[in-house]
Amino acid sequence: MAHEDYSHPEYLVEPEWLDAHKDDPALVIVDCDIDAAYNRAHIPGSVAVPDNFEKDPDTGRIHLMSPPQFQAMCQRLGIGDDSLVICYDNSQSLYAARLWWALNTYGHRNAKVLNGGWRGWIAANRPVGLERPTPPQNAVFTPNRDESLLVKADELKEACNLADSVIWDVRSDGEWDGSEQRGNRRAGHIPGAVHLEWFNVMNRQTHRFKPANEIRQLLADHGITPDKNVYTY
Repeated sequence: MAHEDYSHPEYLVEPEWLDAHKDDPALVIVDCDIDAAYNRAHIPGSVAVPDNFEKDPDTGRIHLMSPPQFQAMCQRLGIGDDSLVICYDNSQSLYAARLWWALNTYGHRNAKVLNGGWRGWIAANRPVGLERPTPPQNAVFTPNRDESLLVKADELKEACNLADSVIWDVRSDGEWDGSEQRGNRRAGHIPGAVHLEWFNVMNRQTHRFKPANEIRQLLADHGITPDKNVYTY
């Protein structure tokens, strides 16, 4: 699958490239799965993210980490302002994409997701590691939070009534139809939202992103088109 078919192919990286560059000093590889999975085996030299949702414990883990919390986490992982961060997981890039988004939200644009994740790495017969490396502790990460990548409740409420906006609910079928509440105060979905669970853009066997033309068609079938302002939750 050619990355060139995507609007932003630079957001992804292939196992072959990563294997050839995994020892580059400016590269930080982050395993975004839970610690138990990381301890079983991981990409050599990778570090384990302590919270694969990057959520703020001071708000009941509802919101994204605060700037000081995110800065401290990144610096503990050896991520500095000049680092190229490669994110991966064994969960169809769910957690890797979350870290990628969090990094971008805090102004760190030099981040990529490993296409295929851990499954793709193994399928390509790349080396695995068991040692837990000690990241360098001299990294300096400067959080520059970009609020334009986030939407407030009032803004989303207003978007419900705008013809040029589409609200995309990426949650499970049960959360969408209200049969699963999952700790939320109210079940169901935002009025007018379209439903397409996130993993539909993935090849569930290989854990790779589907070809760009398939994703575009899938989104278009749900009214998610380039001419719309898209809000996701």
